[in-house]
Amino acid sequence: MSAIDHPLIARPRRVWRRFTLWLRGKMPKGLFARALLIVVVPMLLLQTAIAYFFMERHWQAVTHRLSAMVIEDVAALIDIYENYPQDKDGEKLASVAERMGLTAMIAPKGPLPPALPKPFFSLLDSALSEEIRRQIGRPFWIDTVGNSNVIEIRIQMKDAQLRVFAQRAQAYAPNTAIFLTWMVGLALALIGVAVLYLRNQIKPIRRLAVASEAFGKGREIAYRPSGAREVRQAGLAFLEMKRRVERAMEQRTAMLSGVSHDLRTVLTRFKLSLALIGEGPEQEAMSRDIGEMQRMLDAYLAFARGDGGEAASEIDMRALLADLVSDAERHGHATKLDYRGETRATVRPDAFKRCLANLIVNAQRYGKTVAISAERGEKLLVVHVDDDGPGIPAESREDAFRPFYRLDEARNQDEAGTGLGLAIARDIARAHGGDVTLSDSPLGGLRATVTVPV
Repeated sequence: MSAIDHPLIARPRRVWRRFTLWLRGKMPKGLFARALLIVVVPMLLLQTAIAYFFMERHWQAVTHRLSAMVIEDVAALIDIYENYPQDKDGEKLASVAERMGLTAMIAPKGPLPPALPKPFFSLLDSALSEEIRRQIGRPFWIDTVGNSNVIEIRIQMKDAQLRVFAQRAQAYAPNTAIFLTWMVGLALALIGVAVLYLRNQIKPIRRLAVASEAFGKGREIAYRPSGAREVRQAGLAFLEMKRRVERAMEQRTAMLSGVSHDLRTVLTRFKLSLALIGEGPEQEAMSRDIGEMQRMLDAYLAFARGDGGEAASEIDMRALLADLVSDAERHGHATKLDYRGETRATVRPDAFKRCLANLIVNAQRYGKTVAISAERGEKLLVVHVDDDGPGIPAESREDAFRPFYRLDEARNQDEAGTGLGLAIARDIARAHGGDVTLSDSPLGGLRATVTVPV
């Protein structure tokens, strides 16, 4: 057994690991809260330590001085009593004590009361005891915890006991309120300054995050780098990356436009040649082949282009889905629609319509019943396309999104096409910052779910 696996080491390590995991779960997740915690906690600890030690030293010094003055007065009363034995009733002693701000009386000689339990932290008790031992040096008993405003001191003399009552403020520096006010006030001031400072530092990072998220969704917003040097560098790097991506998309679009033009020209020549040949069985077969080539070309170009050049705009999502349902019903497929929530959503209209159309056509090809349900939440738009067809096995659902991938004969997406329907749909959804997933449908077939942020 290694030294790490020893019970005396392994158990504390497990406890420490559980504690760190618990602490990590309790810590704030946001950058603003974490930065505020990093800035405020050390400042508060430093301010608390400095204020405590400074005030504590000052508190102790003042309390010792006040206690020494009270005990000096008590020592003077003892000298008066012993030097004027004719004042047995203590009238002169009481008069002198009153001038000192004390109340004094002479009690018959007897044993002192048992010592009272001392509080956990009693600066006054220790200061009075120390001064009595130093200035008087006689048996004594003090009560500093009974009446909160009055302290009692008993001194054992030769033939009597001297009982002296003094106000607590005469022997103690009551700085608790000042101390707490200082602590709370300075802490609030530090927190306020830290909040204002950190908010200004976090704001440029939030603006960069918003701009990045909008660019990922295909939306254009104005952004200019600001803030600290490192944040500005990140912002400039984002803008440079954005320009490179847009330039690459423009070059790809231009290249695809040229390829599309050239290939369509060749297909047009084929169609013209067939028209000149005349009608016949061979001409019809070749015409079907050319039509199939046209559809394949359109699918390839749509997949490669990704509809990235279209700008996002706010549309009526219920109306868009209603149009898709009408198109499906014109082709002889009964399709149901259920829409809930706000109707307005911000998407790329043509691209998103193509995404949903691919899913609906795929469902109609393999199912007799198709149902579309959509819900517009606060942050997400979720669209379900259900059918009652044969479905797709769970282990093959991710493969179904691969370009040109063919499923088994039970359900072969785009059987007469290119195998790009689901791939194009997912590509469009991810360009919006969302995704397309496949699952079991309540109708018994396949459910395609489109989720995009709005």
